[in-house]
Amino acid sequence: MDATTDVAVRMPAPVVREREARAVSGWGVLAGVVVGALLGAAIVVLGTIPGDDGPSVPAIVGGGLLIAGSSIASIGLFTVAPGESRVLQFAGRYTGTVRQDGLRWANPFTTKVKVSTRIRNHETATLKVNDADGNPIEIAAVVVWQVEDTARAKFEVDDFVRFVGIQTETAVRHIATSYPYDNHDETGLSLRENADEITETLSLEIAARVQSAGVKVIESRLTHLAYAPEIAQAMLQRQQAGAVVAARSRIVEGAVGMVQLALARLAEEDVVELDEERKAAMVSNLLVVLCGDRSTQPVVNAGSLYT
Repeated sequence: MDATTDVAVRMPAPVVREREARAVSGWGVLAGVVVGALLGAAIVVLGTIPGDDGPSVPAIVGGGLLIAGSSIASIGLFTVAPGESRVLQFAGRYTGTVRQDGLRWANPFTTKVKVSTRIRNHETATLKVNDADGNPIEIAAVVVWQVEDTARAKFEVDDFVRFVGIQTETAVRHIATSYPYDNHDETGLSLRENADEITETLSLEIAARVQSAGVKVIESRLTHLAYAPEIAQAMLQRQQAGAVVAARSRIVEGAVGMVQLALARLAEEDVVELDEERKAAMVSNLLVVLCGDRSTQPVVNAGSLYT
């Protein structure tokens, strides 16, 4: 990792970690609740039928208690959908997390908060920052993440979704200011030319920042990267000039090789004997023809080679 981004992100150690809650299948409890409620209602009805001593108060009370117990037990029933979990609390204390989907039952007096464990993505807005060279640039990124520890996501931060968004933006700003937009043929990484290395560094930094919230970063990518409008035209001209210089260098390199080949073949085939002055003139003419950006007009020499 580059030294400019090798900065430890100091986050507090988590106080609570996820553990499995005590929960059972809810189908058996549901059947018991229905049977208990019906049985309690039947006892109450039978108790209200006048007998020799009038209505049976114990039967009415017993049936009412059975109905009340069934109602309380039904509060403990809850469903868990695929990709979701339920974080359980009792009297303010974390008691565990239920991840198994389906109809489940737990202590009726616990609160059951839904926490999604599905894969999500967050795309930052287009941020305007200065790169390592001080040039204003526009940058945006998308991060794919997932809740890994529901207890930390629920209790370590106020809003883990908003926390991920803010920390992602902070990491993108830090990465943008740590590297130049373009290294201009110098050594080192740049935002434009080393996208894979930069995004890997970005993923590591985001993961370090959101770890305390129980979030796992799956991937991050830059979605927008450009110079700010006020310098975009100047930087474009600089890039075009660099491209022209590079192209001319290749042309000159090829032309010199062709001239050398032509002189060598003329000498080898003994086609014509040229002195140093005529060789220089021939080299000059060939370079003009080969390196010129416009077509040349030939001139026919009606005299001898030396006149």
